[in-house]
Amino acid sequence: MTYKTFETKRLLLRPTNQEDADLIYELLNTPKWLTNIGDRNIRFLEDAKTYIKTKMTPQLERLGYGNYTVIRKEDKAKMGSCGLYDREGVEGVDIGFAFLPEFEKNGYGFEAANKIMNVAFSEFGINRIQAYTSKNNTASQSLLEKLGLQQTGTIKLPDDEEKLLAYTIVNDQA
Repeated sequence: MTYKTFETKRLLLRPTNQEDADLIYELLNTPKWLTNIGDRNIRFLEDAKTYIKTKMTPQLERLGYGNYTVIRKEDKAKMGSCGLYDREGVEGVDIGFAFLPEFEKNGYGFEAANKIMNVAFSEFGINRIQAYTSKNNTASQSLLEKLGLQQTGTIKLPDDEEKLLAYTIVNDQA
């Protein structure tokens, strides 16, 4: 099955696949990912391939959306990921994003997440999007607020001890 790819002025967002294992391996082992999102036990490139196959691809196949690899059009650099996630044990869909350190603070996160949020509302029929971030991740909080999400409280995700800040946005056009 073919899944949609999205474009912005500077970016290409396409569903993450096995060709992105090198990016996923590097991204999931960055200090910010480990601190703010958590250790996914990706120690080898093969682990990244397995993670894509077992954690990312099933949702894409089931719902038609999921994790997208963010690629800079200018030079085809794989910079990070952004996506919509239907987490087990949590009601609703949440948006998430992460970039390799060398691509941070250039507006790519906002550009990618804004596009994904807009297609969630316009093409995937999602009317409410959530997001979760650690209390110490002020960069993520700022980006969520810039996207229009509002903090609505705190949440503990299944199998996680940390209390996270919860954000929400509702599609007014629905």
